[in-house]
Amino acid sequence: MLTNEGHNPDVLTCLANLSSDEVFTPPALANQMLDLLPSELWSDPDAKFLDPGCKSGVFLREIARRLDVGLEAQIPDRQERIDHILSTQLYGLAITELTALLARRSVYCSKTANGKYSVCTKFKDEDGNIRFQRVEHTWVDGKCRYCRASQGSLDRDEALETHAYEFIHTEAPEKIFDMQFDVIIGNPPYQLDDGGYGTSAAPIYDQFVQQAKKLNPRYLSMIIPSRWFAGGKGLDEFRDSMLSDDRLRSIYDFLSASDVFPGVGLKGGICYFLWDRDNRGSCRVSTHFTDGGVSTATRALREGGLDVFVRFNEGLSILKKVATVEGAPGGSLSMPEPKQFGPLVSSLRPFGLRTYFEGSLTESAGDLLVYQNGGTGYVPRDSITTGTELIDHWKVYVGRAAPGTGNRDTYPHRVISTPFVGEPGSISTETYLCIGPFDSKRAAESVLSYLSCRLTRFLILLHKPSQDTTRKVYTFVPTQDWSKTWTDQELYKKYSLTKDEIAFIESLVRPMEPNGG
Repeated sequence: MLTNEGHNPDVLTCLANLSSDEVFTPPALANQMLDLLPSELWSDPDAKFLDPGCKSGVFLREIARRLDVGLEAQIPDRQERIDHILSTQLYGLAITELTALLARRSVYCSKTANGKYSVCTKFKDEDGNIRFQRVEHTWVDGKCRYCRASQGSLDRDEALETHAYEFIHTEAPEKIFDMQFDVIIGNPPYQLDDGGYGTSAAPIYDQFVQQAKKLNPRYLSMIIPSRWFAGGKGLDEFRDSMLSDDRLRSIYDFLSASDVFPGVGLKGGICYFLWDRDNRGSCRVSTHFTDGGVSTATRALREGGLDVFVRFNEGLSILKKVATVEGAPGGSLSMPEPKQFGPLVSSLRPFGLRTYFEGSLTESAGDLLVYQNGGTGYVPRDSITTGTELIDHWKVYVGRAAPGTGNRDTYPHRVISTPFVGEPGSISTETYLCIGPFDSKRAAESVLSYLSCRLTRFLILLHKPSQDTTRKVYTFVPTQDWSKTWTDQELYKKYSLTKDEIAFIESLVRPMEPNGG
């Protein structure tokens, strides 16, 4: 635990993730987060540290290394120093019984705190200060009152994991260890376990952050998915609380999760932050691009009355120019209502047809053409009762989901799936969203040219937290004159973008080719 022989590889750099909950933190990343904390903590014998979602024990292990050095002058005897650090300063709540054993092995050099090989001589029980306690969900109307888990999927036999984490399944987290912590740090579970990183999984990391704040530590640092910046299931309240909190002093945002967690398919990227209870002010935002570049700026988290966090520092100046030209009220970054593109975009399932719907391969008189997953089909007109006002008009179809936000995607990317014009008498399944209606083919083609422009798709990217491209992601996109073909050159000129701003846009968004490239 406290030795660091150069010829011995660190086993914690080699661990494979066990599940969507158990994404292990590389030691290098843990140390980057610890570097955000003031150095005087490492020489404070009274400082208390908690990892509330302990898996490999890497945070506690690396904290122990630093305290071992920092407390040497005050506690010269090494065994006495190790005993003090491990028994009075470091605490962890494991997320499973297996990770409890792993964390103890990393920190105490023994899977039992009082075992023969434990480096700490003070513990009288097997857990030490790294504990796992099986907790059951509290079901109310089929949902857990604490974590929103579904009773149908997680009301399990005692032999199976409940995924009911002790830290967030209590009204009084301060009673778990009955002490005041100076630092709460960790990499909490990201979502309720559904066997993978599916888009249907409900987030849970927000509850760890909120619960940690209730304990009122001096410092809070956690690594969490970045999709909270703009949206995500059940994250509106969390996002609002984070953007309104001027104690959030640093955010380190990585566009590609694989830059932090090799091999983890986490769409939307990853970030870690520092919350400083006693130091309020603006936030230092560092965006880490896939090519290794970093953009850093100190700014307010909530700009221009927006309810989302504008991810790119450079994007903020571009958005301000667009909003100003389109007549946004002074200081506002929201498009004025007559200029909002969003109302042209349908809700999910624009014609009431699910993704798996398959129309007939044979056309009968009066049938509507259906654009569906994998091709086209036909359906009787009288079977469609949703979106009927769109049927006999020109429109544009665009895929509901688009690649380009996962850890294996590289910039520049498309942002949206390749749109195409839909003729009168056509509809679609929920594979597509419908944009319209338009009275002429010319207008629909104008919209198509606009969506193909890099600036348009960049504005979508600013509000796009995941692969979904719902109506909400068009919030920053203004309408235009639909009687002409649009090009990026015209849009760049209209909004007086600089060469650097144009270069930034084109580094993130690639040209859209007719074949979908």
